[in-house]
Amino acid sequence: MFGIGFMELAVIAVVAMVAFGPDRLPEFAKQAAKMLHQVRQMARSARDELRDELGPEYSDLDLRDLDPRQIVRRHIIEAMEEVEAEEAARRSLDGPVLLEGDIPPFDVDAT
Repeated sequence: MFGIGFMELAVIAVVAMVAFGPDRLPEFAKQAAKMLHQVRQMARSARDELRDELGPEYSDLDLRDLDPRQIVRRHIIEAMEEVEAEEAARRSLDGPVLLEGDIPPFDVDAT
């Protein structure tokens, strides 16, 4: 969660306990939870509004698909798969591949 480990979270909790005191800490926790809920609701609302505006052809749109890093990564993976498929097809057309130490076939009648 946000790159915060258990130890960091424990330190933050102890500092909050000391700074706010045990009497006011539950109130701040409720306010933080309420604010997080509101932010999530706003994000859901914005996502739904975007889907409605774009129309039915984008109904399965995931906002993570719009991340530029994901787009570049997806295109690179597709390009690598195409290159691998072309190499596999070329290898299958080249015929059998001899391993090191293998003797190539020899036809006495052909020479």
